Amino acid sequence: MNVEEQLIKKAYFEEMIENSTTTDHPFQILSELYLEENKKEVADFSYIRFAQGEVYFHYKDYEAAIFKWENIHNELGPWAKKNMADAYLELGMPETAEGIYLSIEEASTPLKMETNLQLLSIYIEQGRMDKAIEIIQSAVALDPDYPEITEIARNFYEEHKEWNYAVSLALDEAVRTGSLNWFAILEGYITTGQTVGKHPMYFNHAITTLFSINLSRFEQFVDAIWNQYKGREEYLDWLNNFNTLFLDMEVNSEDSWRLLSNQYQEAYFELINGTHFIKELTRMIPQHLGNWLKITNSSTALFASAAVMAWSERFPSTVPSTVVRNAEEMILNAEKYPMAKEDSLQLFQTVLEWAEENGIESGNLIKWNIEELAHQKFHHLLLAGISNSSKEDFINVLLGDDILSGPTSSIIAFKHGEETEIKEVTDTEMTKIENNEQFQQAIGVRRQNVKKDTIIDFTFPNEFIRLNQLKMIDLPEIQHHQIGNHTIYQYIHFADSMLFFINAEQGLTDNDKEVLKQVSIQVPNLPIHFVLMKLETLTNDEESKVIDKTLSRIQVYCPEAKLFIYSTHNRKDKVIRDFTEFLHPTLNNGITLDERVTKLQHFVRKSIHYLLDKRLEMETNLIESVRWNEEMSTKLNGAINQIHDLEDEKKRTIKDEYNLIQDEVRKEILKSVPNILRSSSEIIKEDSDFSKIHIKLNEEMNSRIQDYLEGTVLKKYYRELNKWIAQSKAEFDQAQYTLDEMCEGFNVMYGEEKLKQQCDFKILDDWQRDADRMTSGIQLEKMNFLLRYTPAQVFLKSAGKLFAVMPQNNAMLYNKYKSYIENENYSEAAETIADKFFKQFEMFEKSLGRDVTLFFKEPLRILNGAVDESHQHIETSKAELEKMRVKPEVYRDPLNLFEVQLRQYEWMAAAGKQQ
Repeated sequence: MNVEEQLIKKAYFEEMIENSTTTDHPFQILSELYLEENKKEVADFSYIRFAQGEVYFHYKDYEAAIFKWENIHNELGPWAKKNMADAYLELGMPETAEGIYLSIEEASTPLKMETNLQLLSIYIEQGRMDKAIEIIQSAVALDPDYPEITEIARNFYEEHKEWNYAVSLALDEAVRTGSLNWFAILEGYITTGQTVGKHPMYFNHAITTLFSINLSRFEQFVDAIWNQYKGREEYLDWLNNFNTLFLDMEVNSEDSWRLLSNQYQEAYFELINGTHFIKELTRMIPQHLGNWLKITNSSTALFASAAVMAWSERFPSTVPSTVVRNAEEMILNAEKYPMAKEDSLQLFQTVLEWAEENGIESGNLIKWNIEELAHQKFHHLLLAGISNSSKEDFINVLLGDDILSGPTSSIIAFKHGEETEIKEVTDTEMTKIENNEQFQQAIGVRRQNVKKDTIIDFTFPNEFIRLNQLKMIDLPEIQHHQIGNHTIYQYIHFADSMLFFINAEQGLTDNDKEVLKQVSIQVPNLPIHFVLMKLETLTNDEESKVIDKTLSRIQVYCPEAKLFIYSTHNRKDKVIRDFTEFLHPTLNNGITLDERVTKLQHFVRKSIHYLLDKRLEMETNLIESVRWNEEMSTKLNGAINQIHDLEDEKKRTIKDEYNLIQDEVRKEILKSVPNILRSSSEIIKEDSDFSKIHIKLNEEMNSRIQDYLEGTVLKKYYRELNKWIAQSKAEFDQAQYTLDEMCEGFNVMYGEEKLKQQCDFKILDDWQRDADRMTSGIQLEKMNFLLRYTPAQVFLKSAGKLFAVMPQNNAMLYNKYKSYIENENYSEAAETIADKFFKQFEMFEKSLGRDVTLFFKEPLRILNGAVDESHQHIETSKAELEKMRVKPEVYRDPLNLFEVQLRQYEWMAAAGKQQ
């Protein structure tokens, strides 16, 4: 044991007493040494006192130990201070101990380490975690090789869940020592998520260090880090970072890299799943592929090499030529890949899901094609021919029924099924056909006016189809103007073989040859056979010559082709039997998985291109939507202004007609009332009581005016109001007619019955009700015709009272009253009566404008709503356009990446074919 170890263990005294010849207690031996030292001329008791302090400490006499260690100033002084602090710590005085520990200067590394450990225990006990972390970090930094210091630090960090410090310690020690144990500890932290949030470059030094130590542990370590970053924001950073590191690492392809190879494969498919932009991928995929290829194992070699070939084709010069050559060699030597069909179908499903998430119609026709191709056991027999080839007659014979009444305009797929079920499939919808009438309409000439492709999916019980496991796809006849763009060029990629029908009189025409030439260019290996209806007018020799001539011409274009001749005079069962034998060799060849996969992949590619075209179509449609809605908004606003003008016109017309009635009635009142009042003079007699005659006359006048208003004026006014209401209805009808024409025009532009502007004719009912109510009766307040204080009336009333007692004056009074009544000017009274009469109609008159406004309220609401809707469509379309134009890659990139993935599957499907 060296001195430092003795000092650490407080065993320095052992060295001092080891030469003693006695077996006395250390206290005794040290006391004797002390006495001997005292005999010296220059005595130094420091070493003996230091040793005595240690003995006292071991016997827990801490006060005596402290006493002995005080005032030691030699090289043991720092250790004495440390020991004193240890004693105070044992005495339960950590604050005093801490002060002493911190006061120690010029200490050796072991002393500093031991002091730090003691301080650590104090800080932990006091819960001063910041200080504890600081002191243990200082200790590790001072001497990481100090016995158990890193283990103590690790345990401390783990116990107190200080994972950042624990991870940092493990990483530093793993790199410093190269210890696999520390790498295992760090890997454990990674696996349990204690390193989440660390930048990928944080692990670089550890990765490169471990690579040079142990490849197996390196792969396991990188796999753990890789799994940590999956699904996190830093995942792409991790891939970029590791690929850059790994690219320069020399690896042996014969080593097993199962974990990393699987990680590379999974990451690659995740990168090209359509969620990342090509711009960011083109910088990282080449490195990724290069690294993947150099470590790929037997189970992933085909994936890796096909991925390299697909990416380099789509993005030339991004992958190093050496990597491409290696990939080519791997594919050439690869075994046949059995999952190409499943992978292609899964990719198509991914494309469909992407389209649905982005609100894009993926097209029912392509879906139908792929779903049908997925069933490998059925042979797809395509039936095609130029017009007038009698194709439909032959099909009816095979189907055992006159299903086709003539040339069709739709593609019809005949399939066997236990129940009859017919569906019309277009890109946008799938409709069930309920009966033969609907079926004939669906396949008929109506298609000339319908700009959409259609497949009629015709499932029904049929023995010929069932026994031969067929799906017969009948194409519309090829017209002369369709030679270059007929649907045959789409469905030859769907067919397993084709029957081409030839016109019996014309033989193989130039148009037939052109079609066959194009078919052989696009699908060189498609088996093609021919059908020719027998001409009954020919002799056997003539018929043989026609057949030989036709067959020789056919085989120029299709060397393996056979020709089937049939006669309409033959029994149907014979035709079916002969044709079955004719087909037998073709059907027996079977449908290889490779062929079906190729067809599937063709339509998957077609679906991707379809969606790319949809992108352009969507942009065009949005531009057209903005233009159309802006134009429509202008027209709608014009219509709104037109309705406001119409409203003002109707207000003016209806009010003028109403005011005309009022004016006429007022004129009549003004004309009639004075005469009625004058006629009241009839009640004046010579024997009348002239003292009260004015009262009687006033009552009579009021009575006659009341009778006149009720018996004449109200009745006439009621009749006139009814006429006015009828005229108003005519005005409203004319307005409604105008609006109906307006709606019809707009609905034609909308292409649907979108607008319906129904005016509120209930206004007329309200007017009629008001007219009935207002003319049912009138009660005017009595007027003072003769009870006023005009000079003439005052004179007459005074004279009447004065002279009424003298009968001889009656004649004179009679004449005076009579003359006054008959000659008085009643125009003012008539005006008052007219005003009072029309008073009850004032509210009605004032509400006419509001009522006419209510009549037009609903049409205006509908048009304003249509304007708002147009503005909303404009804003939405502009926003979508802006999005498309600012970031076209949001739509384009996923589809391009799907195509890269498809090309990879095509390479994989081609593997093993050369062997």
